[in-house]
Amino acid sequence: MATAAPPRGVVAHNMVTTAFELDEFTIVKNLGIVRGIVVRSRSILGSIGASLQTIVGGNITILTELCERTRNEAFDLMIQHAGALGANAVIGARYDATEIMQGVTEVLAYGTAVYVEPKKQ
Repeated sequence: MATAAPPRGVVAHNMVTTAFELDEFTIVKNLGIVRGIVVRSRSILGSIGASLQTIVGGNITILTELCERTRNEAFDLMIQHAGALGANAVIGARYDATEIMQGVTEVLAYGTAVYVEPKKQ
């Protein structure tokens, strides 16, 4: 049995998928491309800390945490954009990152905003 869809204009995290459909839901309306963009630079302290971590090797936790925070912010902006269009889901979600200049990176979360309803039995 299909679960209830979030109301129009509210996109729950579990209603975002890299697939082009959501199990148990029918796409009623395609609302277009949505995106969340964050441009982030490393602080001088973060750069020094990351440089020190590279000496030891392994996971550079300072940069891992920065990347994770940036991706989360881009994701949240994307679902806010979708909600503003009246969507309750996002399909085909993807991330992209581009180095704009030395130490400055753009992270883009994008997908297709849709309005879905539970499939009729």
